[in-house]
Amino acid sequence: FIAGRRNPYAENADDDPPDSAPPDTPSEGTAKSADTQELNQMEQPANRGTLILDATCIPQDIRYPTDISLLNEARERLEGMIDRVFPKGRKPRSYRKIARRDYLRYAKNRRPSLKLLRKSLRKQLSYIARNLGYLSDVKANLSLKDQKQLQVIEVLYTQQKQMYEQGSKRVTDRIVSLSQPWVRPIVRGKAKAAVEFGSKMAASLVNGYLRIDRLSWDNFQEGITLQESVESYRADTGVYPERILADKVYRNRENLQYCKERGIRISGPKLGRPPKDKKLYRQQLLEERRESGERNAVESAFGVGKRRYSLNLVMERLRETSEVAIHVCVLTMNLWRRLKELLFVLLRRTLQAAIGYIKLVYSIGMS
Repeated sequence: FIAGRRNPYAENADDDPPDSAPPDTPSEGTAKSADTQELNQMEQPANRGTLILDATCIPQDIRYPTDISLLNEARERLEGMIDRVFPKGRKPRSYRKIARRDYLRYAKNRRPSLKLLRKSLRKQLSYIARNLGYLSDVKANLSLKDQKQLQVIEVLYTQQKQMYEQGSKRVTDRIVSLSQPWVRPIVRGKAKAAVEFGSKMAASLVNGYLRIDRLSWDNFQEGITLQESVESYRADTGVYPERILADKVYRNRENLQYCKERGIRISGPKLGRPPKDKKLYRQQLLEERRESGERNAVESAFGVGKRRYSLNLVMERLRETSEVAIHVCVLTMNLWRRLKELLFVLLRRTLQAAIGYIKLVYSIGMS
């Protein structure tokens, strides 16, 4: 009801035959099944409706991550674990003041060189390795919260050491926040920010109502969600969409073949050379431009969600609550749209009734 999608064909489906009905013979059953298949093919509804697809990133409220700041935070948390697990007077030497001084030497430098960065990373990695060695024998004495945090720091240390030794800036499942280790960098290539940190949402728009097709904390190629979105559309409405308005990233060979088999037209330039007929080619360009303008509706929905419904920055700290907050924002958007439609219908009927009453009074007065 909220998404405005309904399957009338599922509602009008025939009920199961009663148990008292006599069983059909094999030949009769085979003939009836063949007739049923022919009728189903003849009565198969035609495609209708427009499905608009796109994806966006939902930023999470975390500090902008840098390698040196993550290592410094990890070192400070390890020092706190050492203070809590070791009794006073028996704490191992952690050189925390020297480590803090080495970090500030880089952090307060306005124009740090690459040599100073490498030197600071190497020192922080050595401090963390020393503290991890101290805590390796007393893991059982740590609290459950500290044990989970220790596991995250161990993974972070392994990733940072691998990138330091290889001289690279990429690693699989890179941790960018110790308090929210499930957050991943999402490379978007936008003008405002080339990389965003949060979850990636693939959504579809039908009749102005937004629906989340996939929500993941790992980056994914949104083209793989087209078939899933189309099948969800069919499950909701009972038919395939007549056309799909999507970005070029959705136009891979697998999706094009999938749409061709089901009679779905997908927006974008056709494969192959342009037609020799200039009039036909100009008409195709105008149609592509018009559909590109219609596709902006989903971009508008994303903008409204980020400007008015707090999708521009998720403030929740847990993974589950962050996902719930995103779904609630989309649900609120759809509810507000449905409420505006209902209020518009109510206002129109009220005005029609008032106009009819005025006409009636005027006709009585004239008579």
